[in-house]
Amino acid sequence: MILSFLFFGNKPDEKWQLCRQMGITDAIAKLAPELTGDPAIDDYESFARSKAIFESNGFKLIGLEGDQFDMTRIKLGLAGRERDVERYQRMLENMGRLGVGLLCYNFMATGWYRTDINLPERGGAVVSGFSLEKARTEPVSKLGTFSEDQIWDNYHWFIEQVMPVAQANGVKMALHPDDPPVSPLHGISRILTSADAIRKALSFSDSASHGLTFCQGTYTTMNENVHELIHEFGRQQKIHFVHIRDVTGTPENFRETFHDNGPTDMFKMIRAYRQVGFNGPLRSDHVPTMAGESNAHFGYEMKGNLFGIGYIKGLMDAAVSIENF
Repeated sequence: MILSFLFFGNKPDEKWQLCRQMGITDAIAKLAPELTGDPAIDDYESFARSKAIFESNGFKLIGLEGDQFDMTRIKLGLAGRERDVERYQRMLENMGRLGVGLLCYNFMATGWYRTDINLPERGGAVVSGFSLEKARTEPVSKLGTFSEDQIWDNYHWFIEQVMPVAQANGVKMALHPDDPPVSPLHGISRILTSADAIRKALSFSDSASHGLTFCQGTYTTMNENVHELIHEFGRQQKIHFVHIRDVTGTPENFRETFHDNGPTDMFKMIRAYRQVGFNGPLRSDHVPTMAGESNAHFGYEMKGNLFGIGYIKGLMDAAVSIENF
């Protein structure tokens, strides 16, 4: 397993230095124009410049995460989606040319969402959470309302357009489930809200490039058996990337926790990844905001990541040691 870190943009700062100090050498990045100030990475030269920045700072850029440009028309089946998917195909071709082999993507038209961002955690740390009751009091999206059938049709069309290009360019596309796993949200249906839905999504292509970002926290929120799913999807070689975090609650009402303060037996999960032969990247995800931090980027402040990365490194080392004991 490869311990990686998610970088927002391509501008080195203290986080980059801290990652080097923690022994992180592999980078996952979101390189959207609003983060880099450069053209979107369907432009080869823009992409190559970002990759060179990571390399000059001691990191191997192994993957991308999130929407690298606006995906709304693709996800909602709006006019212009054909032009957008052509850009997506060019991005996949650029990934192949530059040797960036992983793409963590989602099909949430309105992204991951929380109703609360200042819930108390251990020692005065704060975390995010979700309440469906609160969400139902919020306005319907300006984009309108969309049924689950519509979103499924759009996803199927998308896979047909991009998966052959991903396979031809040696890119693993890793589908992230919907977070929160409830539907609809603000009038827009969400389809990837259960293990059965993920199985349906995987059935749309038998390409080796078609796989998953296995987000433990989201599957925990779904009330699925995370350990069994690691074995199921892992044996099928469909886990391309792993997000490690923990939550407590139900799909309709949940909150984040520290990695060691939730319901999950994290050591058991790390051992399961080893048992199924997973050797791809994983990262700490959605961490508490700790003392002295602003919470401006809730879930992704650095002190919680320092804790999460150290905790995961310890679990990984212990898993190896117990096998060699």
